[in-house]
This record gives sequence, structure tokens and C-alpha cells, in this order.
Amino acid sequence: MLVLLLGLLVFLGVHSIRIVTDGWRTATLARIGERAWKGVFALLSVVGFVLIVWGFSLARQQPVQLWMPPRGMRHLAALLTLIAFVLLAATYVPRNAIKARLHHPMVLSVKVWALAHLLANGNLAHVVLFGTFLVWAALSFRAARARDRVAGTVYPAGTAAGTGITLVVGVAGWALFAFWAHGALIGIRPIG
Repeated sequence: MLVLLLGLLVFLGVHSIRIVTDGWRTATLARIGERAWKGVFALLSVVGFVLIVWGFSLARQQPVQLWMPPRGMRHLAALLTLIAFVLLAATYVPRNAIKARLHHPMVLSVKVWALAHLLANGNLAHVVLFGTFLVWAALSFRAARARDRVAGTVYPAGTAAGTGITLVVGVAGWALFAFWAHGALIGIRPIG
């Protein structure tokens, strides 16, 4: 569990800089330059991610069951992860109504993804991993909305085409992951 906790600390610590010390981030970025900042950020993110994957796989070898989720939670989790994939697609597809309305769909995607996995899994490793991501996403979303208000950020209106493409990409990504990639990469087949 220690490796998982260390990975979460590194990965989410780096991704929390804007939440807790945006001024320091801005000053450091100006001092060392965007390229160096992104390089250090990427390196620490990869190290944190590798530690999370390794730590989670170690923790799964000796599971500590906290509760047994009702079977229906898996169905709810499947629906929630579908929503998470659509939100993730909304991050990248230009001029879609989802991003125009919600402003920060990637962070919302992480929130929904983490909640889905918390509902469907009751062991300690899952609670630590997904609970930590859920708390981080909630704090990150609040901080991002506050930055938008201060900056007076205006998001472009969405179009029907952009929204349609977002839905198709999100559903296709979810189907690929739910029916194949989750089992291939993580070893658990949530559907099928």
C-alpha cells in the first residue's frame, strides 16, 4: 500500500499545484520557462503514474475487503463510466455544448470515473485509489471554476456537430475500453 500512496502523492501532488499554489506555479513557470516546467511536470507525472500502477497491483495481491457492493452497482458503474468517457471526449472535441456548459469536463470525467469505481468496488486498495482521485477532482474543479471567475473566462458556444462528435467519440471510447481494453490492460472484464 505504501507504493500506491507514494504514487498518489507524487502524481496528484504535481497535479494539485494549481489548486494550492497557483501564484507559485505562475512565478516558477516564468522563471524557468514553459519547456522546463512541462519537462519536470511530465517526468514527475510519469513517475507517479508508474508508482500508482505498481502499487495498486501489489495491493490487489493481498486484498482487504471493506464491504461487498451490491451487484447492481456494477451496472451503475458501467453507466457512470460511459458518462465519464463522454466528458473526457468533450475535453478535446472543439465547440461542443458539454464543454461550453461545464467548462472543465476532464476534471468532471475523473470525478465520475472515480465515483463509479468506488460504488462497484469495496476493497481497501480501490477505496484509497479512487477515493483519492475523487477528492482531488472535486478540489481541482472548484479551483478551476474560481480561476475562471477571476479571469472572466468565457467559453465558446457549442455546436450540434461538435456535440454529436463528442457523443460518438465518447461512446466509442467507452465501448472499446469496457468490452476489451479494461480486461486486456487491467485484467478485469467489467462487461462481457
